[in-house]
Amino acid sequence: MTHNLLGPEPTLLPEHTAAQAALDAGNDPATVAAEHPYYSEAWASLAEKALDAGETVAAYAYARTGYHRGLDQLRRAGWKGFGPVPWSHRPNQGFLRALAVLGKAAGKIGETEEYERCKTFLADSDPAASEATGLK
Repeated sequence: MTHNLLGPEPTLLPEHTAAQAALDAGNDPATVAAEHPYYSEAWASLAEKALDAGETVAAYAYARTGYHRGLDQLRRAGWKGFGPVPWSHRPNQGFLRALAVLGKAAGKIGETEEYERCKTFLADSDPAASEATGLK
């Protein structure tokens, strides 16, 4: 990701090593989310699984939770509502994945404006996130 020298610094979410290790070890994302409710990646995993299973409303709810947890952390990290959120930083990926599923689920339930907002937000955060998640 190229950084605009005139724009805000990229925002990097903090590491959550215990939660990440639990998810990486193959623990059920629901268990990880229950033990680490702030961890967006667990919510994103739940959302992706629900969307893949055709459970659009559940996917939307899980994704919205992961998205809001991530927004809270972005704000605590100094994000002012705009600027890069690099996909290359693993802790950012949970938030970005949740945002992508939120957009996809919104599109499936006819929430066109929310779908467009999520798509734009994802691309503005980092075009690599749009590529990686398939929300383009």
